[in-house]
Amino acid sequence: MNIAVSGCLLGQKVRYDGGHKRDDFVADTLSKYADFVPFCPEAIAFGTPRESIRLVGSAEDVRVIGNKSDRDVTLELFDASMQSLFAIDTANLGGIIFKSKSPSCGMGSAKLYLDNGMTQGKADGLFAHACRAKWPHLPMEEEGRLQDRWLRENFVMHLFAYDAWEKFRASVPSIGKLVYFHTRNKFLLQAKDEARYRALGKLVGNHENIPLHTLLEQYEALYREAIAQKSTLGRTRNVLEHMAGFFKNNLDVVEKANLHDAIEQYSAKEVPLIVPVGLLKLYAKKYAQSYIASQSFLDPYPKALALRSHLDSSR
Repeated sequence: MNIAVSGCLLGQKVRYDGGHKRDDFVADTLSKYADFVPFCPEAIAFGTPRESIRLVGSAEDVRVIGNKSDRDVTLELFDASMQSLFAIDTANLGGIIFKSKSPSCGMGSAKLYLDNGMTQGKADGLFAHACRAKWPHLPMEEEGRLQDRWLRENFVMHLFAYDAWEKFRASVPSIGKLVYFHTRNKFLLQAKDEARYRALGKLVGNHENIPLHTLLEQYEALYREAIAQKSTLGRTRNVLEHMAGFFKNNLDVVEKANLHDAIEQYSAKEVPLIVPVGLLKLYAKKYAQSYIASQSFLDPYPKALALRSHLDSSR
């Protein structure tokens, strides 16, 4: 998986003051599971160190102004952003991580100023805006928001779900493979977006009436929309209860009580998601419930990331 990342988050000294903003989760943890493609349009445009810049105007008409010189450098940053866009476009990206609050890379977090120097709100940086326009369904996030464990888990789920589809499309797709893909991702999709999950099911169920290439295009569009949604505690609880129903004829009284209590405690935010998920995985193995064991929802990303081990990873 290739992920484009603001270079300063990887420790590259490309900030305006010649420093960096190395992020431990990105540089030390996520780097174990992805190849990074660094970028910094500001360094391309103005070098390092350089004058700091700000966004001025409105969301529809943003200008980039030097903080000391008051020089309009919009065109320079725009050209550098297009160079960066072209460079990362060749990498078959599976996601992008931006530096928050940056005039080039902020995702809705860059300060937007009036001509008199007063702040009037926040906006996308020039480069982030171009990326979002070019790849509307590509997983994207800022490092600042990834400090929130709920947003972090959802983003990582998004990355790996997106990558799963890319790998599927890179294989030799068939109706049988699509049915398996959809079946394996049933509960993950339900946890993300019940309505789109049902629409995807109808597409697959009606495959005899749709040419394969058309079916794949329609499935891809809906799938990408679904996995971009944030899982919620309520939807996740519904999924857990649905999965638990597959064991109604297997579990003894104590096991049923343990699973029920784990789901209730998760719903009350008394235990993290890993507790009921761990029981489901245990029972799936014990009772040879292959359908449940195969579900991507149980392990949507590498176990070592341990993103479901905190109470605040659900919301």
